[in-house]
Amino acid sequence: MTISDDTQSIHRLALLRIVKLLLFLVMQGAAVILVGFVALFVSFKPAWSAEDLQATITKPSEARSGSLLFKTGDGYVDATRLGVDVDLTVSGPTIRARVTQIFRNPTQDWVEATYVYPLPTGGAVDTLKMVVGDRVIVGDIKERQQARVIYQQARAAGQKAALTEQERPNIFTNSVANIGPGETVLVQIEYQEPVHQSGDEFSLRVPLVVAPRYNPAPIVQSVDMRADSGGWGSTSSDPVPDRDRITPEVLDPALHGPVNPTSITVHLNAGFPLGEVKSPFHTVKVESPDSATRVIRLADGQVPADRDFELTWKPAAGKAPSVGLFREHVGDADYLLAFVTPPTVEQAERKPLPREVIFVIDNSGSMGGTSITQAKASLIFGLSRLQPNDRFNVIRFDHTMDVLFADSVPADAGHIGQATSFVSALQASGGTEMVPAMRAALTDNTHGDANTLRQVVFLTDGEIGNEQQLFETITAMRGRSRVFMVGIGSAPNTYLMTRAAELGRGAYTHIGSVDQVEERMRGLFAKLENPAVTGLAVKFSSASADIAPAILPDLYRDEPLVLAAKLDKLQGSVEIKGHIGDRPWTVTLPLANAAEGKGLSKLWARRKISDVEVARTTRQISPEEADKAILALALQHQLVTRLTSLVAVDKTPSRPEGTPLKLTDLPLNLPAGWDFAKVFGERPQLPKPPAERRADASDVQSAAKHAQPAVMPNTVQLPKTATDAELRAVTGAILLMLSVLLSLYNRRRSFARSR
Repeated sequence: MTISDDTQSIHRLALLRIVKLLLFLVMQGAAVILVGFVALFVSFKPAWSAEDLQATITKPSEARSGSLLFKTGDGYVDATRLGVDVDLTVSGPTIRARVTQIFRNPTQDWVEATYVYPLPTGGAVDTLKMVVGDRVIVGDIKERQQARVIYQQARAAGQKAALTEQERPNIFTNSVANIGPGETVLVQIEYQEPVHQSGDEFSLRVPLVVAPRYNPAPIVQSVDMRADSGGWGSTSSDPVPDRDRITPEVLDPALHGPVNPTSITVHLNAGFPLGEVKSPFHTVKVESPDSATRVIRLADGQVPADRDFELTWKPAAGKAPSVGLFREHVGDADYLLAFVTPPTVEQAERKPLPREVIFVIDNSGSMGGTSITQAKASLIFGLSRLQPNDRFNVIRFDHTMDVLFADSVPADAGHIGQATSFVSALQASGGTEMVPAMRAALTDNTHGDANTLRQVVFLTDGEIGNEQQLFETITAMRGRSRVFMVGIGSAPNTYLMTRAAELGRGAYTHIGSVDQVEERMRGLFAKLENPAVTGLAVKFSSASADIAPAILPDLYRDEPLVLAAKLDKLQGSVEIKGHIGDRPWTVTLPLANAAEGKGLSKLWARRKISDVEVARTTRQISPEEADKAILALALQHQLVTRLTSLVAVDKTPSRPEGTPLKLTDLPLNLPAGWDFAKVFGERPQLPKPPAERRADASDVQSAAKHAQPAVMPNTVQLPKTATDAELRAVTGAILLMLSVLLSLYNRRRSFARSR
């Protein structure tokens, strides 16, 4: 039961009529006790108010710190809450992760909760479990549409159900149906991914928030139906057809406390003696059971899900491995995972080729806050590393674009000074039209000078929804250019970064704080300035192998070749050949010496699926052929892809028939360091909600002083900000004052008579 606006008006009118009646009674000399009693009565809040009958309705001013409220037609309701626990086990070259999402429903309604969340781009998601009380329901991999039908049928039948769907390789959605009033449901997903290696540093990364994406508007075409057209016309498709599924609500940190508290534990068994272990963006506690093992936990226990978690570790001094070889037997096949880091060839051993470097910087609204500071510092550092025989240009973009020079210019002091001033003055605002900027950067006006290396350094957070358009642009225009992506900020779009670098035959670097600019940019320029390992080829001596990636990439300084293979037998050796600059390089690995690994079949299948997606983008195979191959791999290896989902259903109905189900889309935090106004526009100046309190004498005097003149005889005009409680309090106070005045008046009359 709630108080409507009409009911509130009637309530006010009734109180005013009581006041008028009492004034009349006072004028007639009625009993003082009646006035005092009525004053006491009207000053109390009525026992039948909506707040008592529906405890979930809350005013923002009454919310606890960090509470999340949903606005309803009747007020605000305490929202479904989410907690996340991430547990990772590193076993040599692989990571097994278990992510537990805890959905709590504090409301009096039956709800369906939908939560959009990120996972590592290379993660192979293969397990879903739903925990309800003491029951554990294990999910099954189904074709995506079939899984959704199963989920919808269970939802309609009142059964608890969970559905895990992939929106992008790094964005997933969990839907949980029929969470009862006061209930808690746990949903666990598990994934496998390889450890990342760069030189002597190993790392893992756990994305914790899906940053807001810029989604270009659909192109609206006008069709000219000419007489000779035969009635046919063409239409443009939406560049982001699933924009609604990758654009969850984001909370304004100025108005809401952080949500989705997250705990993280890492069990690190590196397989070699460990040196430094650290997390650059979170404070952690590190336990050391032995020389090769560490247990890492967040020092604060739980943190807001507003930035990526990164952990890095290095071998003890002199113990850095340059080769790793691991095997796993699954079914009738053997799976292999190899890490091989080529040797370093020093700059002094060769004459450096002149370079044309095109710097591209994203200054759109999502780069507001600390991101634009990091990006500008990174680009200015890059300018300082140019050599006298290099040429360069600078492009900046938001929803518009500027090219600093008409063509590439020599890297002399004058031009570098101009570029530095141009970059220093940039401010973040506007949309993120990345495709035109990439097209401009890949436009090669020198038409393939064999004596010049052409390199594109692209600095962005990558937060767009039309990734596929960018990939197709790179594929069509890359020519001789190499694309190096620099991810900026606390939660970059790593899927876009890694795929763009792969298609552009370059590399990806992430800069998460200003403190990392010099270190990470120095590493990037070491890649740009030193020869890559090119012409890579792999040959197995005895086994028949299906290798992933199918096309071996060029390797830059400190980058290992990560090779996955499915073998018919584990015999012989594998030989890897290539060229470092103009010098041949060869390494041979005996397969018998491979160590036991875990989850290698999943990693191979995930890499094969990525190969198929690349082949589809480069038009080596048709979309229909790609879908067929992806579906076969996903079903065989039980993986979530854009064509397959995980679904779990509790067979026992729990929601009573006829009871409504409310949909709850759980919001996300704004990534750390972002400026909300730069992304969503300036927030309106919201008035503070009035506090529910009783008026004292000064309130009444102030109200009387500032009250407007009466518009009708005998009508009390209250301040326009008065609430029902203030109305009752003011009315009660007036009546109490009248009773006091009447009492004094009667005593004065009695005293006069006695004299």
